[in-house]
Amino acid sequence: MGYLGMLLLGLMVMAVLVSLRSLRSDVTTEVAASEQLVRVLLDTGRIERDLPPAEAAARLQAILDSGPLRHLSVSSGTAPAAEHSASQAGWLAGVLGLAPASGAGQLIRVGEQLLRIAPNPASEIEERMGDTVHLCMTLLLFSGATLLVAWWSADRALTPVRELQAGLQRLARGEPAAGLPAFALREFSQVAAAIDALAAALSSSRAAQRQLARQLIQVQEDERRALARELHDEMGQTLTAIGVTAAYLERHAGQLAAGQIVECAQDLRRDVRTSREQLRGMLKRLRPHGLDGPGLASALRELLASWQQRACAISFRFEMPARLPPLGEDAGLVLYRVVQEALTNVVRHSGATRCRVKIEAHAGTLRLRIEDDGCGLAPGGPHRGGGLLGIEERLDMVGGRLALEPAQPTGLSLQVVIPLTETQANEEQE
Repeated sequence: MGYLGMLLLGLMVMAVLVSLRSLRSDVTTEVAASEQLVRVLLDTGRIERDLPPAEAAARLQAILDSGPLRHLSVSSGTAPAAEHSASQAGWLAGVLGLAPASGAGQLIRVGEQLLRIAPNPASEIEERMGDTVHLCMTLLLFSGATLLVAWWSADRALTPVRELQAGLQRLARGEPAAGLPAFALREFSQVAAAIDALAAALSSSRAAQRQLARQLIQVQEDERRALARELHDEMGQTLTAIGVTAAYLERHAGQLAAGQIVECAQDLRRDVRTSREQLRGMLKRLRPHGLDGPGLASALRELLASWQQRACAISFRFEMPARLPPLGEDAGLVLYRVVQEALTNVVRHSGATRCRVKIEAHAGTLRLRIEDDGCGLAPGGPHRGGGLLGIEERLDMVGGRLALEPAQPTGLSLQVVIPLTETQANEEQE
């Protein structure tokens, strides 16, 4: 802005100087024309009376041709007024209706000579045309210089914007920092600080995603290892027993009595039933059935009963309305996994003796609260480990929210809010 102001001031000074120069030229020309008119009148009056008419006319014409006049045309009274229609100024005077009529002017006698003095607008028109040309050139120079400096100023002012854009592009490419320079303007510094904060948040989010990915891979490997062990230790033994009984029947079918055959058939039936129960238990641990309908409540009750059997030192209490609003399959699975992960954290890390799980539907949302009387939050606040990151990722899939607060008097309170669809909310109110 300072450079633009200096340019405008310079152009204004230049315009004033041009105007003063034009004024000086006009005044000088006007004074010279006035002096010339006086000389013409004086010299005309000095023409001798006894000169022959031809010589007197020649001397008068020489006096009239000795210098230009402004705004007036002086000629011999016996000749017509001078016409200027052939010139550009005379043509313009005719267009404007300022051209003097033929024979116009006043006849005066100076000495023995008769002079005709008539108005001549051509000189004034030429003067104005010259001033107009000078003014147009000044305005053209002023406009060009203003546009040039305005473009330069805008380009310089937008340099920080390009730096901010480059920083955002670096973040989009996955670089850890935006690498922004220091800005002189406070507004750009505030935007740069916001971008740096965004870069830090993105870096933290990427680190959390990498940690969650590692945790997910570890969980998958643990599940596969546990599944392989269960298949080998439980179902493998049961299938082996079925195979042994079937092979015994195949080898001794003709020699066995009816009672022995019945006994072998009972063993086979028992082993098949055991294998089916083992398979059902594995499937239930992998993916409970019916989470998108009334089966969600029973699945949650079975989950708490399972944890109650495995963690006898903790007293679990489950509070839930008699009828839950119907949830979609995704929301039901998210709710089940959140309860499963939260109870796992309570058993492994809290050191609690009591744990309460409460589910309620309120104001178009499904609210889950899990409270324990354990060690509570760490002094530095909740640490987003793999379990909490997994819970947040699952809730984000269905638009849910997670909040952690200290429980009273001790322990931790985990609160989850899952929004219901309009149809689900209407069914919940009925």
